[in-house]
Amino acid sequence: MTIAHLLEDFGNAGIVQTAQMVSDESLEEQKLVSFENGYTAGWDDAVGAQDRETSKISTTLANSLQDMSFTYHEAQSQLIGSLDPMFKVLTSAILPDAMAASFGHHIVDQLTDMAKGQADQPMVISVASGEGAGVRSALTQNFSVEIKVRENPDLAPGQAYLRVGGLEREINSGALLDSIRESVDAFSFHVKEDANYG
Repeated sequence: MTIAHLLEDFGNAGIVQTAQMVSDESLEEQKLVSFENGYTAGWDDAVGAQDRETSKISTTLANSLQDMSFTYHEAQSQLIGSLDPMFKVLTSAILPDAMAASFGHHIVDQLTDMAKGQADQPMVISVASGEGAGVRSALTQNFSVEIKVRENPDLAPGQAYLRVGGLEREINSGALLDSIRESVDAFSFHVKEDANYG
């Protein structure tokens, strides 16, 4: 048995393999493929970076808008909270006084409007007890017929019934004030509920 299988064979060591010649066209083609691969990889990296930046900006913007929305609702709630006492004073003191001061003038405006189509018809104003003198003093405009002012104990202050011929109208300052108070209270309640429960 020989030991040839254990030894390295140097028999082919002197043979030189012929190198393949690469043509200029093939070299240019390989360069072009390498350039295209590099360009595509760079483009993909740039698009990925742009997508990540856009996503980051979108997230930051959404968070900022959410913070602004919260701040807006918080400021609105505080504003309404600070205005609520003013609304209460307005509806309980200022508006009733202003309506009482202009009550007679409002009656005159309504009578003038009603009398346009009712020439020479009798005019009757029914008001609450104690308001007759104030209404008479507001009747400075010259009407072609006599105006009768009657006090009715069944009417509430700020309430009046006007009659010109067959036309009748009711003026009810008290009901209007109640309606304004209810609207202001409902608005304040709604804003507080929105602040508490979103």
